[in-house]
Amino acid sequence: IREGTAAKNLKGLLPLVNSENSRKFVFVTDDRHLDDILRQGHIDYLVRTAIQLGVDPIRAIQMATINTAEYFGIKNLGAIVPGYCADLVVFDDLKKLKISKVFKDGKLVARNGVIEPRVITEYEGKTRGTINVRWIEHEDFALKAGGKYAKVINMIPHQIVTKATVEPVKQDGGYVSSDTEKDILKIAVIERHMASGRVALGLVRGFGLKKGAIASSVSHDSHNIVVIGTHDGDMYAAAVQVVKMQGGIVAALNGQILEALPLPVAGLMSDRSAEFVREKQRRLNEVAKVLGSKLDDPFMAMSFLTLPPIPEIRITDRGVIDAVKFKVTPLFTEK
Repeated sequence: IREGTAAKNLKGLLPLVNSENSRKFVFVTDDRHLDDILRQGHIDYLVRTAIQLGVDPIRAIQMATINTAEYFGIKNLGAIVPGYCADLVVFDDLKKLKISKVFKDGKLVARNGVIEPRVITEYEGKTRGTINVRWIEHEDFALKAGGKYAKVINMIPHQIVTKATVEPVKQDGGYVSSDTEKDILKIAVIERHMASGRVALGLVRGFGLKKGAIASSVSHDSHNIVVIGTHDGDMYAAAVQVVKMQGGIVAALNGQILEALPLPVAGLMSDRSAEFVREKQRRLNEVAKVLGSKLDDPFMAMSFLTLPPIPEIRITDRGVIDAVKFKVTPLFTEK
């Protein structure tokens, strides 16, 4: 049962849980925004919410512990048993589940929401310098019109599934432009592992940008560079900044970078504090709203558009993907 930042299914699926089948359910967050984790919690938030919605506290805790360990075949986790790893959380109230202490392998690692002092690992070597692209050109974002109509990826609020529609495209001199009045924007996916030079272009609806562009090297599951924008120049500027930072999240306008969060560890993770990342993410989302987005977190929503197994339509560096038939599909089509 998933409850993340972009995909929220907890309330919809909990009614399926009963005394006969509860041991067959597990909680997952999938992707959860750092701000949500710091404000609400992680799996513990799902447990608390389930209890508030009427699930027996013991069953809710089982769904976060022993059920998960058994599902993955991990035989020394998930219960307080002699011989098991002493990974423990301590709390006073079974319903409020406010955690006071956390133990990992029997060692105290957090107390009252504060992590105990510890040695910070320096990530070097193969985890750095992972953005490997053939240098990006402005022309990479020019989408030559192949017809009057094109397939559009339509966002569904608070879900990661999408809907495919066929729409007339806005054209200028034989090239497709973003249509901000209809909220149909250009999207690009740039292959960033093998310097192959592959750049796929498509169209997406649901982000609401009226100006500028946003980009990120977090794009499931291949984690190529994904860019959405109203103007080719801003898409280019945002993508180039991601490459210069060797990974990260960017917002751009008029060729200038408005805000950026570097993610230099594998192009996916920060080497800064949680508080630093939280503030950067907050500012990025604020800037995205200034650009016109009405989504709570457009960057996380964007990161799922490249996940080809999830219906109905996606985009990868190989092109637009029909996620129902599992094949690349032409962008342009007849009405």
